[in-house]
Amino acid sequence: MSLPFYQRSHQHYDFSYRNKDLRTTVSHYQQEKKRSAIYTQGSTAYSSRSSAAHRQEAEAFRQASAASFQQQASQYALSSDVSRKAASAYDYGSSHGLTDSSLLLDDYSSKLSPKPKRAKHSLLSGEEKENLPSDYMVPIFSGRQKHVSGITDTEEERIKEAAAYIAQRNLLASEEGITTSKQSTASKQSTASRQSTASKQSTASRQSTASKQSVVSKQATSTLQQEETFEKKSRKVAIREKAERLTLRKTLEETEAYHAKLNEDHLLHAPEFIIKPRSHTVWEKENVKLHCSIAGWPEPRVTWYKNQVPINVHANPGKYIIESRYGMHTLEINACDFEDTAQYRASAMNVKGELSAYASVVVKRYKGEFDETRFHAGVSTMPLSFAVTPYGYASKFEIHFDDKFDVSFGREGETMSLGCRVVITPEIKHFQPEIQWYRNGVPLSPSKWVQTLWSGERATLTFSHLNKEDEGLYTIRVQMGEYYEQYSAYVFVRDADAEIEGAPAAPLDVKCLEANKDYIIISWKQPAVDGGSPILGYFIDKCEVGTDNWSQCNDTPVKFARFPVTGLIEGRSYIFRVRAVNKTGIGFPSRVSEPVAALDPAEKARLKSRPSAPWTGQIIVTEEEPSEGIVPGPPTDLSVTEATRSYVVLSWKPPRQRGHEGIMYFVEKCEAGTENWQRVNTELPVKSPRFALFDLAEGKSYSFRVRCSNSAGVGEPSDATEVTVVGDKLDIPKAPGKIIPSRNTDTSVVVSWEESTDAKELVGYYIEASVAGSGKWEPCNNNPVKGSRFTCHGLVTGQSYIFRVRAVNAAGLSEYSQDSEAIEVKAAIAPPSPPHDITCLESFRDSMVLGWKQPDKIGGAEITGYYVNYREVIDGVPGKWREANVKAVSEEAYKISNLKENMVYQFQVAAMNMAGLGAPSAVSECFKCEEWTIAVPGPPHSLKCSEVRKDSLVLQWKPPVHSGRTPVTGYFVDVKEAKAKEDQWRGLNEAAIKNVYLKVRGLKEGVSYVFRVRAINQAGVGKPSDLAGPVVAETRPGTKEVVVNVDDDGVISLNFECDQMTPKSEFTWSKDYVSTEDSPRLEVESKGNKTKMTFKDLGMDDLGIYSCDVTDTDGIASSYLIDEEELKRLLALSHEHKFPTVPVKSELAVEILEKGQVRFWMQAEKLSGNAKVNYIFNEKEIFEGPKYKMHIDRNTGIIEMFMEKLQDEDEGTYTFQLQDGKATNHSTVVLIGDVFKKLQKEAEFQRQEWIRKQGPHFAEYLSWEVTGECNVLLKCKVANIKKETHIVWYKDEREISVDEKHDFKDGICTLLITEFSKKDAGIYEVILKDDRGKDKSRLKLVDEAFKELMTEVCKKIALSATDLKIQSTAEGIRLYSFVTYYVEDLKVNWSHNGTAIRYSDRVKTGVTGEQIWLQINEPTPNDKGKYVMELFDGKTGHQKTVDLSGQAYDEAYAEFQRLKQAAIAEKNRARVLGGLPDVVTIQEGKALNLTCNVWGDPPPEVSWLKNEKALASDDHCNLKFEAGKTAYFTINGVSTADSGKYGLVVKNKYGSETSDFTVSVFIPEEEARMAALEAQKGGKKAK
Repeated sequence: MSLPFYQRSHQHYDFSYRNKDLRTTVSHYQQEKKRSAIYTQGSTAYSSRSSAAHRQEAEAFRQASAASFQQQASQYALSSDVSRKAASAYDYGSSHGLTDSSLLLDDYSSKLSPKPKRAKHSLLSGEEKENLPSDYMVPIFSGRQKHVSGITDTEEERIKEAAAYIAQRNLLASEEGITTSKQSTASKQSTASRQSTASKQSTASRQSTASKQSVVSKQATSTLQQEETFEKKSRKVAIREKAERLTLRKTLEETEAYHAKLNEDHLLHAPEFIIKPRSHTVWEKENVKLHCSIAGWPEPRVTWYKNQVPINVHANPGKYIIESRYGMHTLEINACDFEDTAQYRASAMNVKGELSAYASVVVKRYKGEFDETRFHAGVSTMPLSFAVTPYGYASKFEIHFDDKFDVSFGREGETMSLGCRVVITPEIKHFQPEIQWYRNGVPLSPSKWVQTLWSGERATLTFSHLNKEDEGLYTIRVQMGEYYEQYSAYVFVRDADAEIEGAPAAPLDVKCLEANKDYIIISWKQPAVDGGSPILGYFIDKCEVGTDNWSQCNDTPVKFARFPVTGLIEGRSYIFRVRAVNKTGIGFPSRVSEPVAALDPAEKARLKSRPSAPWTGQIIVTEEEPSEGIVPGPPTDLSVTEATRSYVVLSWKPPRQRGHEGIMYFVEKCEAGTENWQRVNTELPVKSPRFALFDLAEGKSYSFRVRCSNSAGVGEPSDATEVTVVGDKLDIPKAPGKIIPSRNTDTSVVVSWEESTDAKELVGYYIEASVAGSGKWEPCNNNPVKGSRFTCHGLVTGQSYIFRVRAVNAAGLSEYSQDSEAIEVKAAIAPPSPPHDITCLESFRDSMVLGWKQPDKIGGAEITGYYVNYREVIDGVPGKWREANVKAVSEEAYKISNLKENMVYQFQVAAMNMAGLGAPSAVSECFKCEEWTIAVPGPPHSLKCSEVRKDSLVLQWKPPVHSGRTPVTGYFVDVKEAKAKEDQWRGLNEAAIKNVYLKVRGLKEGVSYVFRVRAINQAGVGKPSDLAGPVVAETRPGTKEVVVNVDDDGVISLNFECDQMTPKSEFTWSKDYVSTEDSPRLEVESKGNKTKMTFKDLGMDDLGIYSCDVTDTDGIASSYLIDEEELKRLLALSHEHKFPTVPVKSELAVEILEKGQVRFWMQAEKLSGNAKVNYIFNEKEIFEGPKYKMHIDRNTGIIEMFMEKLQDEDEGTYTFQLQDGKATNHSTVVLIGDVFKKLQKEAEFQRQEWIRKQGPHFAEYLSWEVTGECNVLLKCKVANIKKETHIVWYKDEREISVDEKHDFKDGICTLLITEFSKKDAGIYEVILKDDRGKDKSRLKLVDEAFKELMTEVCKKIALSATDLKIQSTAEGIRLYSFVTYYVEDLKVNWSHNGTAIRYSDRVKTGVTGEQIWLQINEPTPNDKGKYVMELFDGKTGHQKTVDLSGQAYDEAYAEFQRLKQAAIAEKNRARVLGGLPDVVTIQEGKALNLTCNVWGDPPPEVSWLKNEKALASDDHCNLKFEAGKTAYFTINGVSTADSGKYGLVVKNKYGSETSDFTVSVFIPEEEARMAALEAQKGGKKAK
């Protein structure tokens, strides 16, 4: 609620608030609520007493308060504070006739709370603050009005104002006067003195509190001894006394303002604690914060001490957090323990002095059971605190911000909204939180520039028109009861685009420094952007409030950022704006200032202090007897308060002798060294005791003096000032120094610097940033910031920036500081994630060794240690957590001692880095504390997979903590697919390895694997480790490998690049998987996403595997092996780069050209246009001439030298020396002895060859070729032939006749030899000849040459062999194959079932024509199997196979049996062996005897046929058959009747055969006749 006017206009209500010691004492005894309640309730009792009693008791209480504060401040501070307020209020009310109960004191008891977070209430609205005098300190009542009166705050305020109005009206309008205490003249003077003293208090003419209270005490004593009487005064007397009091008050205010302005050192003051740090008692493991607020100028530097020892936050990372923000300084102690119990001191120091404040912290250990979840990292939640709500019950409020606004960027002229959702638990209906917005720690009030909105769950701050003045740190504070939370983020406002390119940006923060009737001094801040050229100055514009008419106040630009504006109308209000100008043009105007009235400060304060109650009349003061006019005396204390090159400001005090009327002033100037005084303000006199002079010559010296004037005349001049040189007294600050950027987030960098030395009236600093190497600078802030630290936002992640800073004051901007070092933008460190996979590595009777795996995310910084907690588990019920280690352990294993034997325990581990302690791990499984007696080693631990590729990875581990009875001698590594069963583990190494790493190869791409490791000692193999994985064998896209590089200076380095880094990622190098951080032989440099490890002196000590891991990624790593071979290669390459040589593709060589010319040549990889070559023969340089022809082709790098022929004197050493810039090289060829002779002979041969080729010649000499038909083709290629050219073939010097004639169309001559064999061996020759000459080619096909040819022939024959086939015969089974033809040189071997066949009468082989066969007579089942025929050509065997088994054998054997039976039948069949002719011609009468042999087994049966009819034996035809072999046929005395066809038929069981013969019987006479007849026929034909 707002204060009534009678409280606002009296400054003595502010003393108790401004007394910081008293407020601190009150805060230490907030819990004495009963004492507070007594005094508060007692205050209401005063309203029922008489005004005299009220005044007397107020006096007494004031005296008692002073005494109690001096003697027992620690016991009665609260009561004296309340009592003094009450006494002062009732004293004032009694003097104005206020006898009702409208003066109620605020209840302090409800506001005195021991809660750690306190919010200070301001009971003044924004409008009331504006109406207060600028130098008036508003009393702040921090108590809440008690809700027991039955009326609201608004109603109570209305009652008080109404009561005050009635009192004023009665005081000024009553005809009968007012009641007052009857006092003696001394009492009246004492009263006047008291009122005067009170007035002086309200105008800052402060005296000691003890003297004031002494005067009041005496007055109270004298008043109590007198009786109350009533006295009537006339209305005129009352008005006169009132007017005199007002005049006296005005005089005192003017005097105070005058002294304040004369104080040259008024800006500098020693540190003072506005809020001192408060002592705390906390529970162990809690966090505690000590707060203090300090004022002072220059801004004090604050140092925190613990037991008089400075606190070093870097010595205990994460333990202490020290922050300073806008005058609020905080020391936070994390996870308090007994060692943190101490006295803490905050020391503030600046150039004016040092001041300290103390607070104690007591850490207690909670012995009972409590909820462990109350201990959150970074948050203190114990002891529990409760707030009293307006509804009378206690509750604890938790305030959270959701959907928070982040760092924001805007541009001038745009709109912007900041907001966040506020969640308060528990939620209480009709009890809304208090929302307050701050900019740079200053509360914001709604205005035309900014509006606030609270929707019930979301708070919003809206900017209707952004200006650079709006840039800053914005904080929203939400208060609920006694609890509050706040959230902050920075808002950046960029300059609007200039209308004229290159014009400067708009100035900002235009304010009124001083105002009076004659002028107003305006100040502003220079912009950060000058448009590319220096700012020449500024133009100031003014506009009378209520109009839109802007007028320029200065004709020429002013560089000083302050300017007095004159030509104002007294009593009128103005607004101002400023524009910057450079050589390009004028920039945008600044935001307009707040309205300022052209009034003296005293007049302005008088107007602001008018009562807020309605006014119904006037006070008219008239002089009954005006006195005679008095000429005023000279002003005093004249001085030059400000001097620039544009103006000089004078100030003085009014004269003591001036009469009752107002006075005016005339200012005079005089150049130094003269007495020529000139009046400056000749037309208009000055009304205020300050004046600004313009149009002074820069660099000249002046003195000034002032005269007073009134209606009585012009007084004597004041004393002249010291000689003043016109120019800027305020120097431009020096450039800041030592710019240090540090990482903050992935888009921001914190820049700190050393402040400018000897800087006066410093406004702040501008920071600029530039991408490294770009040369383009951009401002990081457009509103100067104070201090030496600033966070630059809006940067590009991964980009490198440099920064610079410049200071600014009213005189201008300093030079730029030196550029900072480049820094890559990436997030700073954060606490690591929880460790995982806790396991027991070793167990004893009273201790256990735990192991765990490193957190997946280490927070961008190396893990500095781990903290282990444990708890007992009894019957499945866990107990409370206990700390296992006080100091952090660096390894991923820890031995926990002092445990109970056979007790079951659970564990959890938390990791820590430079950013602090991370969240604890998940609770481990239960482990029993018992003695391990096993002799084998325990399990290895800390398994890690890296360098994962599609077919390999690297597995690393740490040795087991429990090594068993003997030391560990090696390790076995097992692997299985992740989804495979437990019985599918397989070992990767047969023999134990001693290294604690293994590169696993032979993985299948895309398959997921898990790994385990077992240690071994002399007792055996121990338990396997925890599993590592699952890991998928894959080469991820973008995977890169470590690359070795040798630069131009021969420096050898390993390079790695990663495109998948996060802002927190870092490169870590290791050798044989041991960190190389401290290695003196290596140097590591990382920049952006690239890293390089350089060898200082690569040698045998550097052999090993070098790997590079990228932290805060999913296992990105790569390695490179340097073994002895690679070491030699790198050293050689390094030597080449250190001593550069011209790279050579081909060394110096010699070749013979076709005419016998000799060509020396070499080729360099690259030659520049400046390359030179020196030709050296036997250490003497040779030059081009008739003997030597030289040529260099710089495009191809070929260097040549030609000689027509080689002579004996040319034997020696030839060298080509190359020089190309700094690089050199040479190449040498030695032509001495046999080498030279051979080359000389070759040159002569080539010359002869060239001569040969002038006629018909062989381009390709005679050679042979075996055709596909296994024939031999002799061929040669001829050239330079014509039609008359003849070709003749010879063998063994005998000409071979060739049927075909060669036409030479294709240039090929051939001779085909079919079925080549040994008979064709010999020497073949072919001769070409014509009229131009002849050429011959000879081919020897004897001895080895013949064997080689026969081998090829045999090969072709063997390749022509057909597949083996099976043929059955009467004797057995035959296997055969056909070839083109067979020669004896082709060796044939047969094998049966892999065994060579032994030939016999039953099994034999042979060749019949082109058939190669194997005969198996009388086959048996043993002959079944696989038969192989191998044809050996002399070099290679060619095989053909057939399978004689199964059905193939059965069919062949059946056919053999059939043929065999057929052969037997054919052999034993009855047949005629011979003896019978085909035709028998016999003369009639002769005897015919025929004998025939027959065969048959059994002997055949014989029968005869005549003319197909059976013929029986008789006397004429005797038929006999004897011995079964001989048949006889006899005809005695043949006759013609015996002629005919006869047949002998033999027959047995195997068959029969018939042998036919014809018997022809002739008569001799008939034969003669027939002959004659034939003769006749022949004669006729002849005719």
